[in-house]
Amino acid sequence: MSVFRSRPALRWLVPSAAAVAVIGGGAAAGTIVASADPALPERTAAQLLVDLQSANPAGFSGTVVQSTDLGLPGIAGLLSNVEGGGLTSLVAGSNTARVWYAGEDKARLALLADGGETDVIRNASDVWIWKSSDNSGTHVTLPAGVGDTTKKERQALPSGVPSTPQEAADAALAAIDGTTKVDTTGAAEVAGRDAYELVLSPRDTASLVGQVRLALDATEHIPLRVDVYAKNATKPAVRVAFEQVSFEVPDAEQFTFNPPPGAKVEEVKPPADALEQHAEPGLPAKPGEAVKPGAGEAEDFKLIGEGWTTILSGKLPADAAPQELTGEEAKQFESVLGTLPKVSGEWGSGRLLSGSLFSALLTDDGRIFAGAVTPEALYAVA
Repeated sequence: MSVFRSRPALRWLVPSAAAVAVIGGGAAAGTIVASADPALPERTAAQLLVDLQSANPAGFSGTVVQSTDLGLPGIAGLLSNVEGGGLTSLVAGSNTARVWYAGEDKARLALLADGGETDVIRNASDVWIWKSSDNSGTHVTLPAGVGDTTKKERQALPSGVPSTPQEAADAALAAIDGTTKVDTTGAAEVAGRDAYELVLSPRDTASLVGQVRLALDATEHIPLRVDVYAKNATKPAVRVAFEQVSFEVPDAEQFTFNPPPGAKVEEVKPPADALEQHAEPGLPAKPGEAVKPGAGEAEDFKLIGEGWTTILSGKLPADAAPQELTGEEAKQFESVLGTLPKVSGEWGSGRLLSGSLFSALLTDDGRIFAGAVTPEALYAVA
């Protein structure tokens, strides 16, 4: 069925067979894009940072693949039974998406999944969020002057599904401070294009993160690939990369959406102060600083430490405690919780989730501690 006005949606997406192979089989991180060593003029890490922050392509389109292997095989198996298995690839597996960009007010992402596709389309003041699986969507009309997307749009896709490499790079660059070493390793080839490689490394050896590598297009300067390596690892635990990319400005029809017959569409028109109303409670900006939650959310979170070894601590809200869950939610919670080893110490007792890039501790009295650190670092804070 044709969802978009100009042509069937599948013409713009990765062929179905390839999508199923990547999503279902979990493409190995090292096989997503080719690597080479092109001859490029030398550029320092400082020059590459300037290139990255000044990049302003008129438009581009391409196929983005996100792969993850956080070293949690037991959890991945259980998540295959939760919410239709959509969470599995967030800890072990891959996701594929097509992206189109023609300026800040014209952008589109189409996420492929076994059960259909999810599209998020921004066209000036119109934002469409579409799920083909149940022929439903949301149409948001943005107020004049609103340059940001709404909270509903940002929440349309599950956390961790493929975003653009630019968004992944922004998250990595936000970590640059005195605790970060910035370097370059030379050149690479990504999606058939020459690129420079920028490397961010924690100075604190207590971090579980070994390196974050950003491959920047040699001409357009946007990130083509972002790799996150665990300490002493030879393959990335997380990769977000273009498998194919073109820097031609996409046709305007790519951002035009017409709901198909029988579609269920919710109309939303945020007020003029939408940016403030849709601002999400964020993490504290400085260690030790707390952030107040919204209704029904966890109690105050705070950051302990600094840089790559910062630990997030907080407490579950009362209605999220295991004893408050019922029915299928309780069964799913117990299934996941039951795979986590029991741990105890002077701080009390609880369950530990430990992966290649992070550790998380959930105590029996409802406290949470998490960070890119060893379990022992969490115990010390708890």
